[in-house]
Amino acid sequence: MSVNKVILVGNVGRDPEVKYLDNNKVVAKFSIATNESYRDRNGNTVDQTEWHNIEMWDDLAKIVEKYVKKGKLLYVEGKIKTNKWTDRETNQERQSKFIRATSFNFLGNNSDGNDNNGGDDNGNSSYNRGNNNGGGNNQGNNNNNSSSNNNAPANDPTPAPEPMPDDDLPF
Repeated sequence: MSVNKVILVGNVGRDPEVKYLDNNKVVAKFSIATNESYRDRNGNTVDQTEWHNIEMWDDLAKIVEKYVKKGKLLYVEGKIKTNKWTDRETNQERQSKFIRATSFNFLGNNSDGNDNNGGDDNGNSSYNRGNNNGGGNNQGNNNNNSSSNNNAPANDPTPAPEPMPDDDLPF
């Protein structure tokens, strides 16, 4: 068995590029920046940013086109995909990696303080690619109880595990 799953939380680096293709297919492409800080051997803080290319299809792409803008904080789930091609000038095999998103959540409020995403009071809302041949379903998370916000997909059928009492811990 193998697993190809990616979870990213980061800021959108550029407004999405959306293309409408034949057969009512829609694709949106944009980048997300994730940040990491650590101390080097000399005790200096080093900030490192990784850029991730994101691709969303159909209903997810339409939602992205309407609501996602540069700077927006997103939680994205998807899988790593590879594009392979032959460079015409050098005739060398080339490849690039990207994330094909299957769901995402808006995190935080808009910069103007208004939440126009249909989410909860914290600006959180969820969108998942549905099982209807690649289309997406708006699965808005309208639960205003901020203590239940765990960034899990809104339509996850798995019940949350019951907390284990401290005296039952196996160590």
